[in-house]
Amino acid sequence: MRSYPIERVRNIGIMAHIDAGKTTTTERILYYTGMTYKIGEVDDGTAVMDWMIQEQERGITITSAATTCTWKDHRINIIDTPGHVDFTAEVERSLRVLDGAIAILCGVGGVEPQSETVWRQADKYRVPRVVFINKMDRIGADPERAIEQLRARVAAKPLPVQLPLGREDGFRGVIDLIEEKEIDWGRAIQATDFVVRDVSEEFREDVRKKRQEMIEILSETDDALMQKYVDGVEVTVPEIKAAVRRGTIGLRFVPVLFGASFRNKGVHPLLDAVVDYLPSPVDIPPVGGHHPRTGAAEARPASDDAPFSGLVFKIMSDPFLGSLAYFRVYSGKAKLGQAVYNSTKEEDVKLSRLFEVHANKKTEVKEIAAGDIAAMALTKKVDTGDTLCAKNHPIVLESIRFPEPVVSATIEPKSKSAHAKLDAALTKLKQEDPTVLIEQDRMTGQTLLRGMGELHLEAGSGIRRPGQPGQAAGRLQGDDPGPGRGRGEVRPAHRRQGGLRALRPAGRTPRARPRRRVRRRDPGRGHPPGVPGRRRERRPGGDRGRPRRRLSRDRRQGDPRRRVLPRERVDAPGL
Repeated sequence: MRSYPIERVRNIGIMAHIDAGKTTTTERILYYTGMTYKIGEVDDGTAVMDWMIQEQERGITITSAATTCTWKDHRINIIDTPGHVDFTAEVERSLRVLDGAIAILCGVGGVEPQSETVWRQADKYRVPRVVFINKMDRIGADPERAIEQLRARVAAKPLPVQLPLGREDGFRGVIDLIEEKEIDWGRAIQATDFVVRDVSEEFREDVRKKRQEMIEILSETDDALMQKYVDGVEVTVPEIKAAVRRGTIGLRFVPVLFGASFRNKGVHPLLDAVVDYLPSPVDIPPVGGHHPRTGAAEARPASDDAPFSGLVFKIMSDPFLGSLAYFRVYSGKAKLGQAVYNSTKEEDVKLSRLFEVHANKKTEVKEIAAGDIAAMALTKKVDTGDTLCAKNHPIVLESIRFPEPVVSATIEPKSKSAHAKLDAALTKLKQEDPTVLIEQDRMTGQTLLRGMGELHLEAGSGIRRPGQPGQAAGRLQGDDPGPGRGRGEVRPAHRRQGGLRALRPAGRTPRARPRRRVRRRDPGRGHPPGVPGRRRERRPGGDRGRPRRRLSRDRRQGDPRRRVLPRERVDAPGL
């Protein structure tokens, strides 16, 4: 049985540039919703969502983590995504299965490069979002500049529904423009409680002006509100909230809120905005796909009565439970022990164990329904992007497309006995992370590990960590940068150690010499066409290794070691 109606379910993700405060905000959400009894800190390595050892060591989010909490009789499924560009695939597959998102901006940095990337990814999947301008307590915080950057850099239409009470070290709360209330946490470094009161006299005129601007923006996208605005009828608070919700779900604008998560300020109104403005599974269009055999278009509405369908968006390994597949249920229900159909691979998969996920902790459940995000223990091979459905109503949902890897590094086992362990670790890594490619160099026979960046290969894989079977065997190399830049090829020296010693000349070891070749593609660099470049004069091969002496001008012309003929002396009559 459902614990919450599907209308009161929110599937959201938290996305932002690195160090904007995603995990810090998630930790406050878990604490204030009662999921944790203590606030975890990223800098201390105690954050619940950053449970991997690599994340705790570096203080960054590497893999997307899912959790569930409740707020005002609503169930909120949250996925905390990484902010580093090397792990952008984690954001890609999370946004594919989410209904809404919280885009966090730094009050000082504004719209940063990775903020633009994740915004475009949300646009691709048409994910409604709210904007939370964080770190309002930092020196240099400028919310007006961040709002302007939303318009200029990502072509968004921001709708501020709050006003900040102060900024930098004077930030103490927000003013709700819809309800015309002040929410004040005070000036304490770590706020523990807040006060809600009417707007003070000093802010009343500014609030009236900003609220009027907000209603004007709403009336441009809502006909019912436009009619009341033209007639001069007072618009009520429920009508404004309903208009904000319709516009947010319709991607007409993005509500903007303010806060300082590290100081525990602004998290409560943010949770209210998630419940009030972001969509439930029934508020978004039915998920589309095609029939696996006929190719005809199919659709599945978000209903428990529809045929079962779900999409696998993540594979992870648990040290106690083995491989787990994280999937989003779009329609229908499924029970423990039931067999579902993997329409991508055309085989049956039994739901032997089902889990509700809270970071690295799992709770077994007996049934899943439309709108749920769950995990299942794998009994057969299932990959990211596979569709699970009812066999008598098959459907193939749109899969997830990942970017191509851009760098590569060589890896080798630490010892002969670690060969099998390394092969198993690489196979598991490839299944968990589709952006990782495993190749073999045809010239050297070395194993190449290809990924999205140096941090991705070092921290994301974890194979080179102490106690793991892999170690670095070469320098990091980048792929071809494309037209307009130099294209290089570097082959390192390779010493062959195999063979019998008696078959090799004494004192000599076969060695391949390095070969470096660089070809420029940019015609603007180098010599113009038809103009020969400066060439260095060469000496005969027998002269290699001798020090070069600078000869006088006369002797230089007749130097036998140079490939230049001496001048012929012409004796003219009368000279």
